[in-house]
Amino acid sequence: MRTLLLLLGLLATPLTAAEYRIETLADGLHHPWGLVELPNGELLIGERRGRLLRLNADGSRTTIDGLPDIKAGGQGGLLDLALHPDFTDNLWLYFSYSQPGPGGAGTAVARAKLTGNRLIDTQSIFEQYPKTSGGAHFGSRLAFDPQGYLFITTGERYHSRDMAQQLDNHLGKIIRLHDDGRVPKDNPFVERRYALPAVWSYGHRNIQGAAIHPQSGVLWAQEHGPRGGDEVNIIKPGANYGWPVVTFGQEYSGGAIGQGSHHPDMEDPIWVWVPSIAPSGMLFYTGSQFPQWQDSLFIGALKARKLVRLTLDGEQVTQEQHLLDELGSRIRTLVQARDGGIYVLTDASNGKLLKLVAPASPEG
Repeated sequence: MRTLLLLLGLLATPLTAAEYRIETLADGLHHPWGLVELPNGELLIGERRGRLLRLNADGSRTTIDGLPDIKAGGQGGLLDLALHPDFTDNLWLYFSYSQPGPGGAGTAVARAKLTGNRLIDTQSIFEQYPKTSGGAHFGSRLAFDPQGYLFITTGERYHSRDMAQQLDNHLGKIIRLHDDGRVPKDNPFVERRYALPAVWSYGHRNIQGAAIHPQSGVLWAQEHGPRGGDEVNIIKPGANYGWPVVTFGQEYSGGAIGQGSHHPDMEDPIWVWVPSIAPSGMLFYTGSQFPQWQDSLFIGALKARKLVRLTLDGEQVTQEQHLLDELGSRIRTLVQARDGGIYVLTDASNGKLLKLVAPASPEG
């Protein structure tokens, strides 16, 4: 059993704002969710209500047309954005969203070519099966690994949590695909009867943060627990991450869930928050502006309204520190800028795009 570090809300050390400056690049964004930086330095921002914006170099905004039908409501809508690793050559933009259909809605992923201010040649890459009612627990983050495989994180849609333990559906799963939506032949359940071949791991609750470790190339993910029990996990092919059989959380109304916090056939998280912080965006920092943060794991917190930095020693978390307490804002998404700064999206009806940059040098 991996050594588990359990944060009880008492061990965090705040960072001082003197270690960074906050630049406001845009405001008036309606619950922004996805963010990518284009090769020319412009930014694409997805609003959950189903609008895709380009933030131009002069600070103006342009609406990008061509999105498919999106069922926006609750936690659903236009979710994550990702560029193909060869975007400069092929112009493929990937986006996850809540897709309407028989039974309700489900997480879906499509790709389209970004040409000017329009998406064209849209292709469906993934559609969560089955679609269910309700507006909660869609996930969803997108991440390409160094081999070009696309990982898609999902949620178990809240009312269907027991399906996270079953392999005949996509609820509460991490999905691994080729960039065009084909299922890799070495996915762990390709040969298993009644299992969906796109599944990479299972037993997840609602994953809204994922990132590829810069040295190992392995996917790490964090997910929302219920009342307590938010987790950071290192994702292994074919592994079961326990929900709802094991959890450090409890029912919102009080009371136990499942069989406790550990099962010998299920993966333990490497870090847990009790009480919950409601984790969302996630990144490993590898930039040059903040050398003291090299290889730290950053996680945005919605409920706790701050940015969390985890110091790592291999696969162990050794310390937690907090940033942006002074904002009091729900942190939805984190993206490392090409210049080594950190882009931050705040989740609100008047959301902002912020950028953390190094402090200005003293004059003289």
